[in-house]
Amino acid sequence: MAWFSFTKLRDSLFKSRAALSRVEHLARERRPLDDACWEELEETLIAADFGVATTEKILDGLKEVARREFWRTFDQAITRFRSDVAAFLTRPNQRLELLGRPAVVLVVGVNGSGKTTSIGKLAAQLGHEGKRVLLVAGDTFRAAAAEQLEVWGERAGAEVIRGRDGGDPAAVVFDGVSAAKARGYDVCLVDTAGRLQTKVNLMEELKKIRRVIGREMPEQPCETLLVLDAATGQNALSQASLFNEATQLTGLVLTKLDGTAKGGIVVAIADRVGVPVKFIGVGEGIDQLEPFEPRAFVDALFDA
Repeated sequence: MAWFSFTKLRDSLFKSRAALSRVEHLARERRPLDDACWEELEETLIAADFGVATTEKILDGLKEVARREFWRTFDQAITRFRSDVAAFLTRPNQRLELLGRPAVVLVVGVNGSGKTTSIGKLAAQLGHEGKRVLLVAGDTFRAAAAEQLEVWGERAGAEVIRGRDGGDPAAVVFDGVSAAKARGYDVCLVDTAGRLQTKVNLMEELKKIRRVIGREMPEQPCETLLVLDAATGQNALSQASLFNEATQLTGLVLTKLDGTAKGGIVVAIADRVGVPVKFIGVGEGIDQLEPFEPRAFVDALFDA
C-alpha cells in the first residue's frame, strides 16, 4: 500500500499536534527536573486525551527511569517520553493480515465514525494491489447505507452485495460471503450497522454475523476492524472497550485525525484496549487512509 510522505502526514496531523505543542516547549526549556515539571506534563497529556490511566502509566515509567539514571533536566524526560509513546503504539500484527481466499474482513463501528468511507478507501487500496474485492452492505438499518457503500464501490472498482432495506443483516452477510467464495474474490469487506443507541441489540447482531461467517468459512473473519472517530476523545475509548468485548477485535482504524482530534487518544486506546492501530484516516480523499506506522506517527505528532 502507498505510504504518505512524512511531510503530508505531519501536515495532516496539524490540529492533533497543536494539542501537544506544550510538550516540545517543555523540552526546549531544559528546566531542572522537579515536581512542577511532572505536574505540567501530566496536565498536558490529560488535556491531549491520553486519559488519566494511560498518563499515570507513562509518568510512572518515566519517573522510575529518571531516578535510576539520575536525570537532571526535563528535556531528558521528554526524549524518553517520545520513545515510550512509540512503544505504547507498537503491537504485534500491526499490518493487515489477509489470510485465506477470500479473506473476510468484518468492519464495525458506530454511525458517523467514518466506517463506510474507510471500507471504500481500503477497497481502493487493495484494488491497486491487484486484489479482487467484494463489498457486503451488512448495514440494512441506516437509511441510504447500502447506497453509500455502492458509491464507494464504484469509486474503488469493487462489486457490492446488498439486500433489502430493513432486512436481516446476517442473511445479507451470508449471501455476500458465499458469493465471494464462489466467485473467487481475494477479499470480502463486510460493512455492519452502528446503532450504538441500541447497543445490546447491536452487539448481539454482530455476534450473530460472526457466527454466520464462521459457519460458512471456519477460519474467517481473519480481521475484525473497529473504526473510531478520533475526534470523540474518551468516548472513542469506551466504544473500543465495548466492541472488543463483543466482537474480538484484531485492529483499529482511527479516522478524522486531520480534524479536531487530540492525538493522545490514539495512545490511550492502544494502551487500554490492547489492540493494534492498523490504519489512520487523515483526510477525505480516497487515498487518505494510511497504514499505521508508530514511529512515523510519533515523529509527526511531536513536530520532529
